[in-house]
Amino acid sequence: MNGKHILVLASLLGASGVAMGAYQAHGLEKMLSQRGVDPVDAQRRIENCEVAVRYQMYHAIALIGIGVGVERLHRRLLAATVSFLTLGVCAFSGGLYEIVFRGQATHFAIVPLGGLMLIVGWIFLGIAALAKKD
Repeated sequence: MNGKHILVLASLLGASGVAMGAYQAHGLEKMLSQRGVDPVDAQRRIENCEVAVRYQMYHAIALIGIGVGVERLHRRLLAATVSFLTLGVCAFSGGLYEIVFRGQATHFAIVPLGGLMLIVGWIFLGIAALAKKD
């Protein structure tokens, strides 16, 4: 995995995170109201969307740093780092987006599993940094 691919991935996560954040701020409440979602549930979904966007953006920024510093990290551990962070964002933020738009997740454990993958990705990043010979 090279820096260019990681930066492209980061840009896609960042762009889609900004788009979701904009929709959350300017259209989500109206859409939920039009669908007849209870106001208390709608507020919970809006808050879930905020969390999903925040975590997606944090990890897009982290991937930018990884992409720029790719030569300073152990290659195989770097691949594991990027994979876990990317899959973690997809599961964690994607699971929350699913709750926001559908009212439920496909599987109850998708969001916690995504969180676990994010944690593992961060641990791999630390190991990748320590494993690289200077």
